[in-house]
Amino acid sequence: MSANPEAALPIRLNVDDSDSPSDVVDALFLGRFATGEQPYSHSRSIDRVKSGATLLPPSATVLRAARDDDRSATLAEGEGWTLLVSRWSHGADVTVTAVTSDLAEKVLKQATDGVQDEPEPQPDNVTMGFWYVSPRRGPHRTTRQIAAGTWDEVRPNYTAPVAEAMDRLMKVTPDDIAGRLLLLHGPPGTGKTSALRTLARSWRDWCQVDCVLDPERLFNDVGYLMDIAIGEDDGSAKGRWRLLLLEDCDELIRGEAKHTAGQALSRLLNLTDGLLGQGRNVLVGVTTNEDLERLHPAVVRPGRCMARIEVGSLNRAEAVSWLGTDEGVGREGATLAELYALRRGTGPASVPAQPDGSDAGLYL
Repeated sequence: MSANPEAALPIRLNVDDSDSPSDVVDALFLGRFATGEQPYSHSRSIDRVKSGATLLPPSATVLRAARDDDRSATLAEGEGWTLLVSRWSHGADVTVTAVTSDLAEKVLKQATDGVQDEPEPQPDNVTMGFWYVSPRRGPHRTTRQIAAGTWDEVRPNYTAPVAEAMDRLMKVTPDDIAGRLLLLHGPPGTGKTSALRTLARSWRDWCQVDCVLDPERLFNDVGYLMDIAIGEDDGSAKGRWRLLLLEDCDELIRGEAKHTAGQALSRLLNLTDGLLGQGRNVLVGVTTNEDLERLHPAVVRPGRCMARIEVGSLNRAEAVSWLGTDEGVGREGATLAELYALRRGTGPASVPAQPDGSDAGLYL
């Protein structure tokens, strides 16, 4: 065997019309690392980059710069190091190779210190994480500030039995946790998503809430599942609980899920009370439009769910009280979505909308 590993790795760059200039920049960056000229690498991902930040150290010389529709790539160098900046939307990845580990760490620090854009926290906002698989970057987590009302403000949006069940859930602390699965089920437009936003605000002192944007992929991709369940330790959230939200997961948890979803259901259950979830402070919140009777019995068995709440329509009296008029309200009452449509004037009745527009988008 060769003493030099790079001797067994011929460097060839094949380019065709499917490659973009950014792809070429990415490939060029790897050359010095692959040959061993710069055998050390350090990198950092930044969710939000301050406006005007170049992500280049003062002594950098730019060798290549490319911009595609959704990202840009910059290749730069200095004495003993090479740097690649990949930017997209408001975020970036910065990677440095260098002749020593200390130099790579130093250059990365010079390029990225102080560039993270931290919006001023708002008392009505809660920080939520969003997981997804990027075609270029694999499993990735980003964060956003999400507006969320207090439970006292949101409570009138729910029929009395639901409000009483949510009263107990909003007051849960880590010492109260029994069961790792939170299940909200019921027809569309009854306020399941709104309730979860408010829950994120009520629990924000002890629990980080992350929404998985592609849940259909999560339990069919073991690597993705491991990144979320085990591999992600946000420094600001160590020791805290995490709630993973999976919305509209009808196919995953309905009665025939074991047949149609393969191992996906088993992995969900393993995360909530199996070996995968052991030692991890992870809760899983699932919303579905399915009736309780159609859900898989393994999902709803006693002891697995910390809460199992059916979110339904407001009855007629509650709907009339919420709307302030009985015009347009049927004998069976109305869903929250229907009431907001009536308030906005897009339903049979027309009630003036709230001047601040605060009713938009909070009733899913």
